[in-house]
Amino acid sequence: MKKIFNKVAAGLRNTWNKIMPPKYDYNFVVIGAGAGGLVSAYIGSALNAKVALIEKNKMGGDCLNTGCVPSKALIRTAKMLNDMREHERYGIAKADFEINFEDVMKRVHGIIEKIEPHDSVERYQELGVDVIEGEAKLVGPHKVEVNGKTLTAKNIILATGAEPLVPNIPGLDQVVHYTSDTIWDLKTLPKKMIILGGGPIGSEMTQAFKRLGADVTQVEMNKAIMGREDVEVSAFVENKFKEEGITVLTGHKAKQFVKEEGRQFLIAEHEGREVKVEFDAVLVALGRKARTSGFGLEEIGIKLTSRGTIEADPFMRTNFKNIYVVGDATGPYQFTHTAAHQAWYAAVNALFSPIKKFKADYRVIPWATFTDPEVARVGLNEAEAKEKGIKYEVTKYGIDDLD
Repeated sequence: MKKIFNKVAAGLRNTWNKIMPPKYDYNFVVIGAGAGGLVSAYIGSALNAKVALIEKNKMGGDCLNTGCVPSKALIRTAKMLNDMREHERYGIAKADFEINFEDVMKRVHGIIEKIEPHDSVERYQELGVDVIEGEAKLVGPHKVEVNGKTLTAKNIILATGAEPLVPNIPGLDQVVHYTSDTIWDLKTLPKKMIILGGGPIGSEMTQAFKRLGADVTQVEMNKAIMGREDVEVSAFVENKFKEEGITVLTGHKAKQFVKEEGRQFLIAEHEGREVKVEFDAVLVALGRKARTSGFGLEEIGIKLTSRGTIEADPFMRTNFKNIYVVGDATGPYQFTHTAAHQAWYAAVNALFSPIKKFKADYRVIPWATFTDPEVARVGLNEAEAKEKGIKYEVTKYGIDDLD
């Protein structure tokens, strides 16, 4: 019996040494503590791997601090205000209320603080993860520098996320402007706002700020807002916006920002002519670009795609087979839940490859935009099926017909 036990133990040791040679400090090092990085580290710790998690800014990344959590908190207040304005619809004869925008933003930050412990340094340290607060830099396929120290790892997982795309529009730096990262610093509600962009972030914030009391103009270069949705869907949302008093300028390309006698204007081009829109503040919501510079990618030769994201194969590996990438840094979807989905593949493949590895599956990705009404889908829509030449059938059913 002892011989059999020793033989089995030796086999397990040999297998483990193939996965984790003793020369490395960690099974894997994760760079970035947003959704993708946190889930990668969590899975590693649950499998008793030795994991380091490095974050230079705030734990929780974009979703907790500047994305999903604050935006949905703001949208909730905005929807409640709208319901109160329409109180008679609900059989309420009278509704008195007064909005204090500073208190609204305090509530938003309070909700962030309430959720912070779930993503905190302390929680992940309790899980057995070595959490390091500092700026990471790749100095080799198995080496990461942070705070003057070099860590070695059999595998590395990049979860560096994305940042707001701010185009080089003349005059933008001379006017009051915000991005989805900085809008949460607002203390006073602007009287006149321009939301530049008609995608999910721009559309959510357009409706929310209008309902909070701002005079909002949404400017979109393409012929429709929410252009990645089916035509009927984007048209339905645009009509709803107009009913609520939002000015929606589709087919308008931002050309220049100017100041005249203390007033701020956007100069946009529409069908060959100039359109001038006054504002107090502009929110630039033109999408997000992958964060790929400043941490050693170029130096060691990690490849990027034509879209500027970090190239990944179906196993979430970069062109270095021991360096993985998840989340907004690689795409193709910039969703928190997709980052978490990819993190499972990256962490498991990092720990068990080449014995076993799994291809990431994107066939059934849920997708929601929290306008009112909300827009949601799973997998392909009609527009994408057409683009990809996939045969499809369309069935339409109005939920208002369901009792």
